[in-house]
Amino acid sequence: MATVVTQHVPASASVSVPHGPSGPGLARRRMRRDLRTAGVPEAVVDDAVLVLTELLSNACRHARPLEGERVRATWHHDRAGEVTVSVTDGGGPTRPRTAAPSISARGGRGLTIIGSLTRDWGVLEGDPSGGVTVWAVLPAHAR
Repeated sequence: MATVVTQHVPASASVSVPHGPSGPGLARRRMRRDLRTAGVPEAVVDDAVLVLTELLSNACRHARPLEGERVRATWHHDRAGEVTVSVTDGGGPTRPRTAAPSISARGGRGLTIIGSLTRDWGVLEGDPSGGVTVWAVLPAHAR
């Protein structure tokens, strides 16, 4: 289970995408291009893109948009090879947390998937924009 912690989430790239179905695809293509250009191993790129997609989908499904009907996605590749991904939205009635969906449930598994692919993840509140940021750190080598 993620905890609410204070963490600086560095951004090498930041993109504002529509709060809706077209947003994740736009961000995925940009992230994949940026990480490949930076020489990130393909398996890590694939995991980072999956994490980004889950975070953006959750933001669009469960939270309000930021100003201008947008959601902000950022990512950073550090010298150790880790990739930090974050998504900032306008917040919602609940905070992101892992769930225990029934076997027949159509959703509720995204944050569990994120937890299995990442070294750590969490939620930042108190963004200057009034939003909520969910961040995740992927290890340098895919699991």
